[in-house]
Amino acid sequence: MMRTWLITGANRGLGWHIANAAIAAGDNVIVTGRNLEKITEAFSGYDAKKVVTLALDIAEEDQIRNVVQSAVAIFGKIDILVNNAGYGQLGPFENNSPADIDNQFSTNVFGMFNMCRAVLPIMRKETHGHIFNIASIAGLVGMPGASVYCASKFAVVGFSESLAQEVADFDIKVTVVSPGSFRTDFLDASSAHFGSADIPEYAEFSRKIRDSSERNNHAQQGDPAKLGSVIEQLALDPQAPTHFVVGSDAVQIASDRLNSRKLELEAWRELATSTDTPNQG
Repeated sequence: MMRTWLITGANRGLGWHIANAAIAAGDNVIVTGRNLEKITEAFSGYDAKKVVTLALDIAEEDQIRNVVQSAVAIFGKIDILVNNAGYGQLGPFENNSPADIDNQFSTNVFGMFNMCRAVLPIMRKETHGHIFNIASIAGLVGMPGASVYCASKFAVVGFSESLAQEVADFDIKVTVVSPGSFRTDFLDASSAHFGSADIPEYAEFSRKIRDSSERNNHAQQGDPAKLGSVIEQLALDPQAPTHFVVGSDAVQIASDRLNSRKLELEAWRELATSTDTPNQG
């Protein structure tokens, strides 16, 4: 059965590769990006009857409603929503202004909320659908120099886990994807933003974070084309997981964190369980 995808942030990076995997599978795809010229150019070689390019800023609810209405008018339904649009707000927490943090959450979290709010009524009516929320291994493990970004991705993970349970009775699946390092433009200046302040005490720490970003940029081990193909496969699988940690580095990091968290839990079990109200015998 031909499916209809709606993908945000599709003009480059993971979104572009996910869209190409869906197109290769013969599905209908609505690809969106903030800049209509760029998103149109990114998919200029495809059949315009099956691949529709639309401008979308996910921070703008009116634009979201228009895109969703257009998608349904063109293809009659939305089977798969991929919330991929996002960026990284980096640097030490204190270097990030309230505006820096607001912008990060507006895109990474509230934009995702807005997309789900617009698409879920359509999926509920059809009693089927699959939502992929692209998070990060940084949504499972806190990392220095990425406190604001991590906070936004932890929100994506928690929301997705809760939403999956809320919509399961409508035969709607939710999968939160937590990639490790993939060879995209994530660390380019267009996607990685550093805090607007420059507190002297953090100067050396900030320098190390920037140096690490430059050193690893476009040298990451993950292949985004393979990730795109994997997402397309998961969309076909009725047993697709709620949590999908992807990339060998991410799987190792997540495994190590689960083990260390279990050890920490056991080490403090006696004190932690001493807080219950005594039984009234």
